[in-house]
Amino acid sequence: MNAIVKSLSPGSPAAGTIIKPGDVLRKINGIVINDVLDYEFYSYDSCLLLEFAGPAGKIKLVRLQKPEGMDPGIEFETYLMDKERCCANKCIFCFIDQLPRGMRKTLYYKDDDFRLSFLQGNYVTLTNLSDNDIERIIKQRISPVNVSLHTLDPGLRSYMLGRKSPKETDRGIKAFQTLIKAGITINCQIVCCPGVNDGWELSKTIEGLITSGTCINSVSIVPVGLTKHRSGLPELQPFDRHLALQTVRQVEHYGKKCLKTRGSRVFYCADELYMMAQLDLPDNDFYEDYPQLENGVGMMRLFITEFEEELKSKSKAGVPHFEVEPAVYSIVTGALGRQYLTKLSKIITARYDTMVCNVYAVRNEFFGESVTVSGLVTGSDIITQLKDKVQGSKLLIPQNMLRSGEETFLDDITVTELSGTLGVPVRIVKQDGADLVHALLGFTEH
Repeated sequence: MNAIVKSLSPGSPAAGTIIKPGDVLRKINGIVINDVLDYEFYSYDSCLLLEFAGPAGKIKLVRLQKPEGMDPGIEFETYLMDKERCCANKCIFCFIDQLPRGMRKTLYYKDDDFRLSFLQGNYVTLTNLSDNDIERIIKQRISPVNVSLHTLDPGLRSYMLGRKSPKETDRGIKAFQTLIKAGITINCQIVCCPGVNDGWELSKTIEGLITSGTCINSVSIVPVGLTKHRSGLPELQPFDRHLALQTVRQVEHYGKKCLKTRGSRVFYCADELYMMAQLDLPDNDFYEDYPQLENGVGMMRLFITEFEEELKSKSKAGVPHFEVEPAVYSIVTGALGRQYLTKLSKIITARYDTMVCNVYAVRNEFFGESVTVSGLVTGSDIITQLKDKVQGSKLLIPQNMLRSGEETFLDDITVTELSGTLGVPVRIVKQDGADLVHALLGFTEH
């Protein structure tokens, strides 16, 4: 356990007590605290008896009175207050296994931690859950749990997860079924691999999930992503237009059935499949409350909706042409996003003729041209393909090209280096269509 106190929030219930940085939280109301989930669950009550061990091992007992549900205000040195659980699978489609050598070590780390599933929305396979973990999820109502499922067939799932025996993955499916019976809400992800778990196998999986009941909150069907760095890995086939179209229609069929019986579609295809199939994106209402945004389900539709609504609000506010900064903008995206951003840029430049907007789709030479999403475009590919093309203009890049909380691309090129090499100022645009409007209209405050 790493429940070492880092600091106390000013004005919090814990502030002003004898708790000091370096103390280790051991128990709350006599219950051993193993990690952040235990801390949040057992610190909910209004009356707390906290047990700490000081740096020298001396035990401290601290009583706190606070409103029920209020955080005590203790910040710990590590987020989980425990070691992160890594993945023991060797999935045939794992993107991390397809990374080139020589990248930052942290990029090669695979987590499979159910606590991060609840806290941060990560997807987990459930193959490393112990009986105690399952009991704890049920007791503490740790819900929803996001599950990388892929198939309900133990033998096929064993193959897809790279396990030697179905028994190793059968534990994950049994855990999945136990959680459902206990009423734990589940969101599922199916990475769809042509010739492996698509077609009839996909139908069997979907039908099995439908019979599992209303605890299955949402299911995303995501096309397998393949880079050019697959030496020594299982041979997999990419989606083509025909198969993407077939898969979209297949999933939409089940979605309509669920809409009639449950009032929700439940099953959704990632935007990539619609784009690969050269289909129009569904409308805004199709995605209901956007339950699978983190898997790219409805992300582009939501972006377009936000853009249109923000532009409409600016028009109602009467933003005149002379208040819009005259400029030539360059927008960088992946191959799949170009057509949509081009349409949006034409809409705004038709309204505000003081600006010129060019959209550049960057080929992914770093990972391979079959990788077409904007979130995997690297700084080096932008530099190579856009050098001497965007001089004198402003370059807009989406935030998802950068590591979370950083201004660094996956290939370690920084935004500052990109700007300096291309000789243009760079503006990072959030994953929000309204922010693109702000960037194009020259607003710095929203």
